[in-house]
Amino acid sequence: MASVLIFVLAGFAGAQELPDTGNLTNTGSAYAAEYRNGTSTTPLAGENETLNVSLEPVAEGFVAPLMLTDAGDGTGRLFVVDQVGTVSIIDRNGTLLEEPFLDVRDRMVTLNPSFDERGLLSIAFHPAFRENGRVFAFYSAPLRQEGPEGWDCTNRLSEFRVDPADPDQADMASERVLLEIDKPQSTHNGGSIAFGPRDGYLYVPLGDGGGAGDSGTGHTPETGNAQDLTNIYGSVLRIDVDDISAGSVPEPPENATWATGAGSLYGVPADNPFLANESTPPEIYAYGFRNPAFISFDAEGNLYVADAGQDLFEEVSLVTGGGNYGWRLREGTHCFDLLNFRTPPGTCEAVGRPGKSLIGPIVEGGRDLGPVIIGGRVYNGMAIPDLAGHYVFGYWNGNFVAATPPPGWNASAFPGSAENLTPEDIAMWRVQRLNVTPAESMDAFLLGFGEDEDSELYALMTGVAGPDPSTATGRVWKIVPANATAPLRT
Repeated sequence: MASVLIFVLAGFAGAQELPDTGNLTNTGSAYAAEYRNGTSTTPLAGENETLNVSLEPVAEGFVAPLMLTDAGDGTGRLFVVDQVGTVSIIDRNGTLLEEPFLDVRDRMVTLNPSFDERGLLSIAFHPAFRENGRVFAFYSAPLRQEGPEGWDCTNRLSEFRVDPADPDQADMASERVLLEIDKPQSTHNGGSIAFGPRDGYLYVPLGDGGGAGDSGTGHTPETGNAQDLTNIYGSVLRIDVDDISAGSVPEPPENATWATGAGSLYGVPADNPFLANESTPPEIYAYGFRNPAFISFDAEGNLYVADAGQDLFEEVSLVTGGGNYGWRLREGTHCFDLLNFRTPPGTCEAVGRPGKSLIGPIVEGGRDLGPVIIGGRVYNGMAIPDLAGHYVFGYWNGNFVAATPPPGWNASAFPGSAENLTPEDIAMWRVQRLNVTPAESMDAFLLGFGEDEDSELYALMTGVAGPDPSTATGRVWKIVPANATAPLRT
């Protein structure tokens, strides 16, 4: 790629058009993506508002690095999740350790090396990891014996323990399976599990089951899975991994395509929004997603979900309890037609099932930026002051994107429930260009972002389109001030 752009969603002094009072879809916002003549485009800020950053090489030799995180234990270690089934450690000195921290390759489904959305998708360290050594992983296993015949795989949420005597390796024999979710298709697996910084609960994003249009085998015909609150697909779950007695985790209904671990190894927070509805899985926190593959929290504990679109629009939403985020009634701010993916209807309902207002994204991108959104994080570091408060993210083709709220938006006052949400709370954010150097560093596919203990951001990239274990083109880069790169450390 001759040049690379990172985009930043930025608030500007001028007022923007808000949706009508009571309409939460953001339809008609000046910052929504546009549809013309069969294509979708993104309103961008002018060239004079471009920001500059550099990428500093950190480590290489991965296959398909999807995620980077720290353990929150003060060791300065970075943990890199590779889709092929391993988690590697970069130590405080920048050295990539030879032995993996965690390795589930012998428990995973066989991946398609040319392209696959399955694999080891993420890990999350318990907030008290330093004391209890608990780490959670989300990965794709072969279809369990009880799974529907002909379905593709079973996604597994598991807990592992780390021996304090050997903190650089998880005990693979300690695995406890908390939840298994059967998948009709291989795509739309969700992915990046995370603990909420305010409540300490574990959040688990799940896709709609896969395939196109939330339809076909394994999908509710009338509504699609994401609008069907009798199943857990197309939702973000919230569970309590500390208090097993918390709330109530009933056995899934007969013939359910998901299963809890033996004896139920987690509880349900007492303020989860659907506890009173016996037909709704109590783990559900929010719903109406297609493939919420990337979730993260800002410093105030607000939840950001990047949701991959169908054919036209990519989106980022600020998610609150009980919210319905629109799929498959809408793709981003636009109406969606199951029979004609590439032509949004002019009008559609602003209310979904069961009588919930559809909540639009704070960011909507057209396909001019790239084919699939790669969700990121709100920058809270110190090294790049110009990025403070921006939600930095990107696209699979190597373009990046980031976000800043509009003037007057108060992150600490964002509602904890969809019942209290106003159009002003989710007013759309504007895209601003970021120029990245050196440009040759970005001649690759962008797979994910990460953050270290100092809240500095990293980008994860690879040179091939699929998780081919015969290759090792994956690299970790640190986002640093412009022209502040350094040689690769291995």
